Amino acid sequence: MTIFHGFNTTASALTAQRLRMDVISSNMANVDTTRGRFVNGEWEPYRRKMVVVQPNENRFSSHLSKAMGRTDHPGNGVKVSRIVGDQTPFKLVYQPDHPDANDEGYVQLPNVDPLKEMVDMMSATRSYEANVTTLNATKNMLMKALEIGKG
Repeated sequence: MTIFHGFNTTASALTAQRLRMDVISSNMANVDTTRGRFVNGEWEPYRRKMVVVQPNENRFSSHLSKAMGRTDHPGNGVKVSRIVGDQTPFKLVYQPDHPDANDEGYVQLPNVDPLKEMVDMMSATRSYEANVTTLNATKNMLMKALEIGKG
């Protein structure tokens, strides 16, 4: 039961990190998109998106563990609760020839910082790789246990 619990926990983390990488890729692809969404009769630049991850709680098992007085109850992995838009202001750049420039010649650009996105991508990639390593170690332990049972 514990080994399979490890598989489920790791799988949930892999899924969450993969979604983080997909959202970061979308942010990078739209770093110059000035027409991301039509709001109140005007185009708004692309707004950076962020993934919100939270613990995946199994209420029954956590209540059962508390009732039994156990404090060593393992976690149940993570889940993506939502994808939110970053509310930081858009960047204003003076480009009077741009088709989306306002009357003063300024263009609103997305609030995406490529450097921040690359750091987030490295973090998500490393987390993903660590979870793959954990999954492989769990799989190897399960295979060794089967070999012991066979012999």
